[in-house]
Amino acid sequence: MELYLDTADVGAVKRLSRILPLQGVTTNPSIVAKERKSLWEVLPALRDALGGTGKLFAQVLASDAEQMVAEAVSMTQRVPGLVVKVPVTAEGLAAIKKLKLMNIPTLGTAVYGAGQGLLSALAGAEYVAPYVNRLDAQGGDGIAMVTELQQLLSLHAPGAKVLAASFRTPRQAMDCLLAGCQSITLPVDVAEQLLTAPAVTAAVMQFDNDWQQAFGRSTLD
Repeated sequence: MELYLDTADVGAVKRLSRILPLQGVTTNPSIVAKERKSLWEVLPALRDALGGTGKLFAQVLASDAEQMVAEAVSMTQRVPGLVVKVPVTAEGLAAIKKLKLMNIPTLGTAVYGAGQGLLSALAGAEYVAPYVNRLDAQGGDGIAMVTELQQLLSLHAPGAKVLAASFRTPRQAMDCLLAGCQSITLPVDVAEQLLTAPAVTAAVMQFDNDWQQAFGRSTLD
């Protein structure tokens, strides 16, 4: 399994990479825009926050295939090892096919349907990012779509991975993992929800209180 953070907040990545077994960071134009910093400033800073390793994902802005390819080439030249996110439109599929021939790794993003995701994998995308909560917000069933997509990739494009995205709750992320997803990317707030549980805090406090009452200290020695 691969666990990513979906953010451009360098401070949050530094803080959570100490705790979580992160494989890297995913971004998109909206996420980077919130930081009000250049993409070329943000991406190296994110890699440094990961300890100098880890996979980074960044997205093209162009809407036609030729310009998408040109942007992808420029991005990978400036940030070696980058995985380029390409929206799975008709032009995006054409771009993914060309980038595959150029050995530039891609992620098919903005996926709202299992068939759409399968097409991106067949075109050559290494990762496919279904939008779980965004589909739910439109009245769809994000988890059901992810389940179908995972089955389709297992049958017809086993070299590609589902990288499930767009979560509002930890439960959505867990359901994607139970559906067989090999990778997920979590917003910072959802990752933090996984780490905080009042019942766990209460249990640890009770252990400490019981020990102190018995031995008059909160250390083992």
